[in-house]
Amino acid sequence: MIVLALNAGSSSLKFALFDVAGGAELELARGGIPCTDVLEAGAAVFKALEGAPPPRAVGHRLVHGGPQHDVPEIIDARLRRDLEHAVPFSPLHLPRSLALIDSVSARYGDLPQVACFDTAFHRTLPEIARCFPLPQGLRDLGIRRYGFHGLSYEYIVQTLGPERLGRAVLAHLGSGSSLVAIRNGQAVDTTMGLTPSGGTMMGTRCGDIDPGLLVYLMDHLGYDAGKIDALVNRESGLLGVSGTTSDMKTLLDASTHDARAELAVEMFCYSARKFIGAYAAALGGIDTLVFTGGIGEHAAAVRTRICAGLAHLGIELDEVLNVRNDESIGLRNDRCQVLVVRTDEERTIARHTMSTTSRHHDGRDHDTRIIRVQASNPHTIHPGARCTRGHA
Repeated sequence: MIVLALNAGSSSLKFALFDVAGGAELELARGGIPCTDVLEAGAAVFKALEGAPPPRAVGHRLVHGGPQHDVPEIIDARLRRDLEHAVPFSPLHLPRSLALIDSVSARYGDLPQVACFDTAFHRTLPEIARCFPLPQGLRDLGIRRYGFHGLSYEYIVQTLGPERLGRAVLAHLGSGSSLVAIRNGQAVDTTMGLTPSGGTMMGTRCGDIDPGLLVYLMDHLGYDAGKIDALVNRESGLLGVSGTTSDMKTLLDASTHDARAELAVEMFCYSARKFIGAYAAALGGIDTLVFTGGIGEHAAAVRTRICAGLAHLGIELDEVLNVRNDESIGLRNDRCQVLVVRTDEERTIARHTMSTTSRHHDGRDHDTRIIRVQASNPHTIHPGARCTRGHA
C-alpha cells in the first residue's frame, strides 16, 4: 500500500511517500518546501511525485482536533466540519491543513485521507497537568492543556522504547518548540497548552508570559485580539529579542559580536533548561533526556548551553560526541543518558494512515463517508518553490 504523508507547518510543507507493508515502511520519496501558500506547495509536491507510484491513501498532520478528536480518523464530512470549528484552537496551522485536505480531494477524488492529530499523544495527561486553574465552566468548554508535537514524541517513544527511556524528558526544539515529561512511555506533562503558543520560548512565539501583561497591552496600549495574536505568535521569541531573525544558526554565528543575538540564544536555552528541571521534579527523577527537532538535532552549542548547570540531575555532556551529533552525547558515567534522535513525523503519519484505513476497509469504523470537495482554482507554482526528492 502506497501512503503519502503530508506535514503542513505554519511556514512549510514536508512530505514523504512510503510503501507500507508487513509492519515496515519503505521510504520512496521525501522532501520539504518553505512556503506561504500551502496550495502552491501542495501542487509542487504532486508535481514532484509524478512518475512515482500513486498513493492509495493520504495522511495529514493536524495540529489540533479540538476537544472531540484525539485519535487518528478517516476524514469524512463530519470530521471536516468539526475541524472548521476547531480553527480558533490553532489559527496558524489548521486553515492551511484544511486547504491542503481540500486540494488532495480535488486531485485524487475519493482517495481515503486520514487526520493524525498532534494532540493525540498527550491524551494520557493526568488531570493535575491537563487542567488550567480556571473555573469549571471554562474547563467544560474544552479550555485545557492539549499539548503538541505528539507525532514527533510518539516516534521517539516507538523508536527507543519505554523501558530504555524510563523517566524521560523529550525536547522537540525548532521554530516551534516544546518539551514533554514521559513515564512508562506516556505523557505526564508538557509545555504547550490550549494552543501551540504556550510553553518554552520559540522562534517567533513568546511561550509562557504573565497574562496580566496582555491585559495591560489591551488597556493601556490599545492592543486588540489580532494585534496580540501577531505579537505572541509572529513577532516574539528569538525574532523579537534579537530584532533580526528567528534562525538559530544565524543567531549563534552573530552571538559573539551582537549582544541582542546572544541574549536571544541564552534566553531560549534558559527557558528549555528550566522546564527540564521542572519535569525532573514532576517525574521524581530523570533517566533520559532526548533532543530532537531541527535545533535539537543539529545545534550542538544549544545543547551545551541547555545542559549547563544540570549536573545535579546527572546531566553532563561529552563535548566530542556532542559536536559530532552522536546519538548518545552524555558522559558514560552519567546517571542520566542524553540522546540526540532524529524524529520522523511523516513515518508516524504513514503508520497511522495504514492502520486507520485498514480498520475502515475491514468495516470496523462507522460513519466514515469520505468527503469530496469541488476542485479549487488552479495555482501557479512560484519559481522559488523548491522540492527535494530522495530514495531509500
